[in-house]
Amino acid sequence: MTTLYNPVLNGFHPDPSVVRVGDEWFLATSSFEYLPGIPIHRSRDFENWELIGHVGASPETFGIADVPTAGGVWAPTIRHHDGVFHLVITVAMGRGMLHFTATDPAGPWSDGDLIVGIDGTVSINGIDPDIAWDADGNVYVTYSGLILNGPEIGTHLGILQVRVDLENHIALEEPRSLWSGTGGQFPEAPHLYEVGGTWYLMIAEGGTERGHGISIARSTRPDGPFETAPQNPLVSARSTIRPVQNTGHGDLVVGPKGEWFCIMLGVRPRSMTRAFSALGRETFVSPVHWHENGWPTIDPVLLNPRPGTRLEVRFAPDEELDGEWLAIRRPVADVADLATRPGWLTLHGDGATMDDPHPVFLGRRQEHLTNRVTVTVDTSAGTGGLAVRFDERFHVEVEAGAGSITTRAMIGGLRQEWSRPFDGGVADLHIDSLKPEGATGFVSTSDIFHFAATIDGERVELGQVDGRFLSSETTESFTGRVIGLYAVAGDVSFHGWIAEGDDE
Repeated sequence: MTTLYNPVLNGFHPDPSVVRVGDEWFLATSSFEYLPGIPIHRSRDFENWELIGHVGASPETFGIADVPTAGGVWAPTIRHHDGVFHLVITVAMGRGMLHFTATDPAGPWSDGDLIVGIDGTVSINGIDPDIAWDADGNVYVTYSGLILNGPEIGTHLGILQVRVDLENHIALEEPRSLWSGTGGQFPEAPHLYEVGGTWYLMIAEGGTERGHGISIARSTRPDGPFETAPQNPLVSARSTIRPVQNTGHGDLVVGPKGEWFCIMLGVRPRSMTRAFSALGRETFVSPVHWHENGWPTIDPVLLNPRPGTRLEVRFAPDEELDGEWLAIRRPVADVADLATRPGWLTLHGDGATMDDPHPVFLGRRQEHLTNRVTVTVDTSAGTGGLAVRFDERFHVEVEAGAGSITTRAMIGGLRQEWSRPFDGGVADLHIDSLKPEGATGFVSTSDIFHFAATIDGERVELGQVDGRFLSSETTESFTGRVIGLYAVAGDVSFHGWIAEGDDE
């Protein structure tokens, strides 16, 4: 029997889309301002998932070099048709609605073609596109009609659809309005399926926060009209005590034994009122059941985390960094220098701090609710350190160089710092995110950050920060915690990285 681990993908992996090809499954998720963009995971048993590549590694691919925070690479749909993988996406405040193709989902992928409206000039104005083919070869792009630019920016037109000439990437008609749910806010994430000769339109509604849910309708045609399912929403954690909240934005897929599943996003909140989700939106899964009346139901999402992990990274000039490393609005290759000092990863500071939209930063997603990271750093020729980032307005760090070690918390424009003298050279920097000591169900936070440095073999505690200030509810971020290395000035070298954690 398939073990349904939940989360399927730990840490910041929102807006999942999945496709089965033979006996393999391929999963794509959003990446926003981070590069490389759109991670692709593969499973051969529907239990274990491995990162096999990304759709794009350069800011030009998506047009995100200067994309505003909360913009960028939103909500992919991945499909397979006639031997080719197709992926459609909207880059919000970037290039617009794009179509990528590949014969191997590990890459390389195409450079992305802009899907334009019937006038042939500008991108279709909407988000969360889906792509589907009917038996006659017609291509349907169904999307959420959120206007992202112009005088009507922010206006939502519901779920829309156009037929598209996929060779020329141009709409063949004006958008038509489809079924837009049961009245919840922000109808989005549409996916269109033909199952047993019936077309099903599944969407998310209620907003991607606590009201999130999944609803469905059906029709005899891909362009409607659609009949609303009597049991909507199919799944939602709203007004429940379930440990996984915000469940929605899902995609249907057939599992290893012909059973159906829904891959979707959710969060794992903590605190007295379970108000703070430290890791942001993650990927979850739940069984789907089809009934005699032709309608599906989806089971509530059950929490079943994987065992804890420990990762130790040593840097070498002849070994590429693995695909989990992320940079912000710039390629990883433009940040990471493995050659200048063999055995070390060197970052070259350019004056940008973690407050900047383009910091010299290289990070990895925080994957566990309880988490410890240690790095060995040499700041004898520069200033930098170890940071946890949600965005440029919400981050915490421990920084060495210029005669001191400084712990800093930047919380929406409020800054707090603690410093102690440091003569420079090599030190171990630590950031641990831990449950509050003696925590009961009435603690009003997600976790506590503990900052420390080990200098000449002695560990020195530097300070603590309430972790709820770096949660998705506080920051209103669509991403999650990313922990990484950064440089502000000069050359800062890192000898190793150790990350370990669990979800107890």
